[in-house]
Amino acid sequence: MFNKIGIIGLGLIGGSIAKKTRKVYPEICIKAMNDRNKAAIKQAIEDGVVNEEGNTIEDFSDCDLIILCAPVKTNIVYLEKLKDICKEECIITDVGSVKGDIHKEVIKLGMEEVFVGGHPMAGSEKSGYEAAKDYLLENAYYIVTKTANSDNKKVELMEKFAKSLGAIPLILDATEHDKCVAVISHVPHIVAYSLVKLLKDNDLMDETMKKIAAGGFKDITRIASSSPKMWENICMSNSEAINNYLDIFEGYISEIKNAIKKDNSEVLFNTFTESKNYRDSINSNFRGAINKSYDLYVDILDETGAIATIATILARKSISILNIAIIHNRDFEEGVLKITFHDEEALEQAKKILVACDYIIHEKK
Repeated sequence: MFNKIGIIGLGLIGGSIAKKTRKVYPEICIKAMNDRNKAAIKQAIEDGVVNEEGNTIEDFSDCDLIILCAPVKTNIVYLEKLKDICKEECIITDVGSVKGDIHKEVIKLGMEEVFVGGHPMAGSEKSGYEAAKDYLLENAYYIVTKTANSDNKKVELMEKFAKSLGAIPLILDATEHDKCVAVISHVPHIVAYSLVKLLKDNDLMDETMKKIAAGGFKDITRIASSSPKMWENICMSNSEAINNYLDIFEGYISEIKNAIKKDNSEVLFNTFTESKNYRDSINSNFRGAINKSYDLYVDILDETGAIATIATILARKSISILNIAIIHNRDFEEGVLKITFHDEEALEQAKKILVACDYIIHEKK
């Protein structure tokens, strides 16, 4: 599909694309640059993932595909520098979670025929090349955005490339995209950060709230562990859509608040029922804007070696555990032991093995 791919910004997404590309297309030459972390490039070359290091933008003039994987506003700066050096047949794309600003710049620079926007809807609370995985994009929607003057052949190539990485390509208008991610990703992150602030600012003197915040609270605020700098950047880049949906969300909160004040149980019940039914109808087979956590909850006896026994059983079957924790607050959890896995395959294997060993397990929907 491409002879040489350039990746500018070898972090979580750039690194994951590079690793999967190497796996699928071992013959492709991959050139990468990371101004903020030179060690990442060195490591990627040692891993056999990257072939060449690019020291300046000019070093990418021989690439057939250039993927901008830096923060949104930095990508725009790189875009202008690439205008006069890339080949006519080259495709320039990005992986930014906001598309409006970069598309405006593309039109301003007259680069519509060479640029095809992209947003792989996968991620992690961790960042950097060291957190990159070759399976990160698998079964994740890969949004492809174009303009009225986009080259349709290049759009088709980007669709094929995304599909070859195990992702599910979906074409959207840039404005539509920014509205979608504002609702399903950007506002939820803001809510998560706000909930953590609510806990921090209103905890008791002995931090009792923090102590019992495990389980449900920690799960629903997991995304508040994401990069503050990245989310500052996203909020500034997609401010119009985010503010619009925050206003709507505030309206919903006010309705619930008023219903509680007036003891209106009917409004509360109907609101919660409507939301529950709609949430249960959301397809969980695909990965969305917020990275899925692969968790099992296991009932175990309070006895010496109980956790070690489970870890040993899984280790003997070569199943790697990402994290393991005891749930002290079980208001919202059925199992007492929470085990997190790297991917769905490991989770499914672990579930079968533990059930066969007569453990009672619970899985979140």
